[in-house]
Amino acid sequence: MKRFKSFLAEQMEDFIEYRFQLGYSNTSMVYCLQLLDIHMVEKQVTWASFDPLFFIRFRADLELENRSINMSFRMIKIFFNYLIRKDLILKNPLQEITELQENQVIPFIFSPEETDLFLKAVIQLMRTTEKFYLSDFSAYIAFLLMARCGLRTSEPLNLLKTHYRPEERTIYIEKTKFRKDRLIPIPKAVAHEINNLLKIRLLFPDEDDSLFLLVKVKGDKLIRMFINRRFKKALTYINLDQPRKIIGTTNFSRPSHHSLRHSFAVNTLKRIKQQGKSCQNALPVLAAYMGHSKYKYTTHYLKILDAEHRRQMLDFSISKSEGA
Repeated sequence: MKRFKSFLAEQMEDFIEYRFQLGYSNTSMVYCLQLLDIHMVEKQVTWASFDPLFFIRFRADLELENRSINMSFRMIKIFFNYLIRKDLILKNPLQEITELQENQVIPFIFSPEETDLFLKAVIQLMRTTEKFYLSDFSAYIAFLLMARCGLRTSEPLNLLKTHYRPEERTIYIEKTKFRKDRLIPIPKAVAHEINNLLKIRLLFPDEDDSLFLLVKVKGDKLIRMFINRRFKKALTYINLDQPRKIIGTTNFSRPSHHSLRHSFAVNTLKRIKQQGKSCQNALPVLAAYMGHSKYKYTTHYLKILDAEHRRQMLDFSISKSEGA
């Protein structure tokens, strides 16, 4: 099925392939360009339609938050710069369009105690029937790697059995964001749980033949939709399934599995500070461990000090809005 239907469909596909070769994920690119593609089809546009007014009207039609609109327009602007380099247009029609004012986003942070509570809930909710036990155990390992090693959601799902090296107690993470590889040590407790998973897999011949480390029934790869369901179930079980709150110009995000990675970064630096060590010196090491190309990207996670700081900010914002 074709992803794009406008007269720029071929150029959009070429652009996505070009960016993919540079190491960028194509998920957000496809989404942003599809917004423009759908609009172009509806308006039956041609090359002559592309002027700033067209894009201002297009932006006004988008039923998205300002943050999402700005993100989409940044990608579309990059796409039109690509068209300039391909000599298809002379000037970028989005060049002079300023971004919309965005709300401040405050991420959800698990405290170390809440992380432990969440992981225990995942274990308690594991189904013991032959149909589900291995897949639920695999989901638990995925969450464990996000929470204890700061992996991105896609990284444990793409691990092969050969990527885990039990003798060295390391995992090899291959070509994820920015097409980078990294080899990282993992805690002894995490390695112990992975070893348990591999022993259990021996009892399931079909699943044990799979090349992937984390599997579902018949050796199929564990997918994001499955861990989404397990994540939500565990959150509900421990009463942490909190909705997103928008208070004034601030968005307080709801918990997501990315929150486990985010919390790993925040709680690691807090622990380093409590030990009397330099967080500034630790940042480059933490960035390399988490797969950031530059440690300034790791600092983006440090909008708040810890889970308690976030709760205080939320309580203050609620009381302020109620008193207004």
